Amino acid sequence: AAGSSNGVQTISRIVSNCKQSVRCFGSHKNLKVSPGLKRVGTLCLLKNNDKFMLLKRLKEPYAGMFTPVGGKLDPNETPYAAAIRETREETGIEVEEMKFCGILTESLVYNWTLYVYLAEIDDMEPPKCDEGTLEWVGYDDILNIPTPPTDWFVYKYALESKPFALSAEVDENFSLVSMVEEFEGISLTLPE
Repeated sequence: AAGSSNGVQTISRIVSNCKQSVRCFGSHKNLKVSPGLKRVGTLCLLKNNDKFMLLKRLKEPYAGMFTPVGGKLDPNETPYAAAIRETREETGIEVEEMKFCGILTESLVYNWTLYVYLAEIDDMEPPKCDEGTLEWVGYDDILNIPTPPTDWFVYKYALESKPFALSAEVDENFSLVSMVEEFEGISLTLPE
């Protein structure tokens, strides 16, 4: 009988610890990611023919640069669900379907793993956005606007309908140190 009492106490302690953990993770907004750990998010490419609806960001990182919409995954959220949610939250556009394109991993200073999705949308007036200004940008113009150095490759592979696993190192000045496409095992450099 003494053994079963200890077993019940052990189970009660485990249940209590689990409830405390759930409370901690339930308030995820206060959790900080330790330096060096990857954060997980989505990039949502909104495309019409050969142009992309991009966000000229107000906030860091990449303030003043053009990027796809996107953001962090919420706890227990799938990357696909996050891409749909982030598109709706940042643009008001309800996409019914998004195609998975690939993964972009950025290391050194900007430390993210990003699931990249693409949605074909109608040509429309870009909606208002709290995160910055949304604008249509043609693929041929992307190298002529301020944009993160990794993003040109994301657009290129998406337009070519080629799956990708891009691994990039970006320094404290947000300059591209190195970029490798993992499926093909090739190093990539921006065109001049």
